[in-house]
Amino acid sequence: MPAAVGAIGAFIAWVLVRDRRRRRRPARASIVSPRRSTRVAPDRSVHSVQSAHLELPRSELERLWSPEHLENLGRTYWCFLTRATLGLIRVFYTEEDRSVALLTKPLTLLRFDPPDYTFDAHRGTIRWAIRDGLLVSHAGRGSGFLALRVSRDSAVSEPAKLDVDVEVANFYPSIASRLGTPVYRWTQSLVHVLVTHAFLRSLASLELAESKVGRLRQRT
Repeated sequence: MPAAVGAIGAFIAWVLVRDRRRRRRPARASIVSPRRSTRVAPDRSVHSVQSAHLELPRSELERLWSPEHLENLGRTYWCFLTRATLGLIRVFYTEEDRSVALLTKPLTLLRFDPPDYTFDAHRGTIRWAIRDGLLVSHAGRGSGFLALRVSRDSAVSEPAKLDVDVEVANFYPSIASRLGTPVYRWTQSLVHVLVTHAFLRSLASLELAESKVGRLRQRT
């Protein structure tokens, strides 16, 4: 397990170095996660918030600020997860659930309910309720959620400002229940933080993947 964690960490570091060498991105992303961004309660439930602050041209913010692009942001997160793990992690969609699996659906690591969306002039949220999976302890099935949140400033100054959070709440990892909290912190939790921070930095490209479902897509 430590070797796998190291390999994933090394790949993410390579992605970040490579991205810095590319042409200048249209936005600037800074990680602003709190110092204790992941907390494990005495009952071994996990709460984690990873945050970034983006500065971008106001015209780009106005272009992207729509329910359709909020849904695309969710798809971008799952696509990045697949890329950051060299294709080992894949996401399978049905009308009833979303399955995050190791290569194949029978090896489902996490299974979520379909997402709920909220969107208004200043905030947008995607929330996936955690159902079960190999990474969820038996006692924690049906508890917790994963959420992506964006909030924009109300000013008209240039550049525009956008805050993005990735939150996991009330999640009960099977690793913590079987092997203990320290093992969870140095394996699954560490990988989650590394991958999420890399994802948040990647948003500076302002390039969003098109949603596979397209529930909020504008129809013409």
